[in-house]
Amino acid sequence: MEDLLKNNSRRTFLKHGAFAGVGIIGLQSFALDALAADEKVKIVILHTNDVHSHIDPFPDNDPKFPGLGGVARRAALIKKIRSEEKNVLLLDAGDIYQGTPYFNRFGGELEFKLMAKMQYDASTIGNHDFDNGIEGFTKNLPLANFPFLCANYDFSDTAMNGKTEPYKIFEKQGIKIGVYGIGIELEGLVEKKNYLNTKYLAPMQKAAEMTILLKKEKKCDLIICLSHLGYSYPDKKISDRVLAEQSKDIDIIIGAHTHTFLDKPVIMRNREMKEVHVCQVGWAGIKLGKIEVEFHKNKKTKQVLGSALCINRHLDLI
Repeated sequence: MEDLLKNNSRRTFLKHGAFAGVGIIGLQSFALDALAADEKVKIVILHTNDVHSHIDPFPDNDPKFPGLGGVARRAALIKKIRSEEKNVLLLDAGDIYQGTPYFNRFGGELEFKLMAKMQYDASTIGNHDFDNGIEGFTKNLPLANFPFLCANYDFSDTAMNGKTEPYKIFEKQGIKIGVYGIGIELEGLVEKKNYLNTKYLAPMQKAAEMTILLKKEKKCDLIICLSHLGYSYPDKKISDRVLAEQSKDIDIIIGAHTHTFLDKPVIMRNREMKEVHVCQVGWAGIKLGKIEVEFHKNKKTKQVLGSALCINRHLDLI
């Protein structure tokens, strides 16, 4: 350690991992591996939900969202963030389909092609993604180069059998990120002819099973639930808030269905009084969610910050 101090300037030494504000005598008590252990790893999670086939921006004369949204702008922003950040995940929480003539004309084909072009890492399935039927969704799946995650839909007696996954594990710079999907009950929302023999499994139970699997067996450092349950309801209906409060070991819930605009994640407390960050960015691709999770190298501590980035005409300049 003394040789290291002699052969390096203070500036160089600090750059390679010393603790600012700690005296030289104190530094001598740290082994080099202990210094390395305090290095930080940042994971950036980008997310969308309820895009509903909105390919183009809203017109400039729209009374609520003039000139906002648009896939080309979103793609430019995603590309920019990827150029600036080392570890990026891009996720969607469902309802990719339905809402503009693009879906009526192309049946969801264009949406999947564009998401593949933007290099989405995973999505879950929303109720409107059944609007072209099981067969229609299955037909388009080869166009998506990313997995659809859903732990509580049993597709074994349908054409979707084996074409979805309950969860996916991503590894970024030594950090294991477990992502799984939870869908809303289809009965009453979707015509039976569109989801056929799909079986709906209890979301709270399946979420608990997935979380235990990813945390205990797979040893994931970060657990994300892609939820299409909805943010909250006035009654006791299961929602993201209910899931957060009754959960254990979920770190982030990326939600959908209720078209709730959250400017930043809402911090809930789970049944162990630990933080759960609940996110949702409205609908129609007007905003892109961005969550930054910073890990210490020892993985024992992490910090979560989130925001919703507006997709507007200024992105045309990127």
